[in-house]
Amino acid sequence: MTTLLGGDWGPPLVTALAALIVAVAGGIATRTDAWYLRLRVPAWKPPDWAFGPIWTVIIVMTATSAVVAWNADPDPTVRTRLVAAFTVNGILNIAWSVIFFRLRRPDWALAEVGLLWLSIVALMLVAGQASTLAVLLNLPYLAWVSVAACLNLSIVQLNAPATPLAPPTPSPPAREA
Repeated sequence: MTTLLGGDWGPPLVTALAALIVAVAGGIATRTDAWYLRLRVPAWKPPDWAFGPIWTVIIVMTATSAVVAWNADPDPTVRTRLVAAFTVNGILNIAWSVIFFRLRRPDWALAEVGLLWLSIVALMLVAGQASTLAVLLNLPYLAWVSVAACLNLSIVQLNAPATPLAPPTPSPPAREA
């Protein structure tokens, strides 16, 4: 196994595993339950079925970007920055789904998506030190998260005040005077 991970296959295997972890964790955190279905959304929101294929393409392109950047510059300092940038981005990617779908806080998710967007810019800057192709492979990710941020903002605006963690409890019946 050491030879496999230490050779030419190491970076693609590690990157594929990391991408799979991010994709599965984000998928597990995403619940399109009754709470989600009750949210008011803008008319321009993509259909729910489109999110899976779009994220699949983005994750594959981002993982490819990581491998391209890793292979483009053997400098340990550059590689350390690459691993740090991709790790932070993966954590923020998962965190958005947890905050939005599990905690049911689109308002908090809106703040978090700003951090996610900045982490993609950081990925592009760090990867750009090694490879222009690695930067270009992340452009769809930046574009999609920009759209997601606009969608998140619209959901917050359409569902103000903030959607609570749990469904509201019914009020007691009014007493007649």
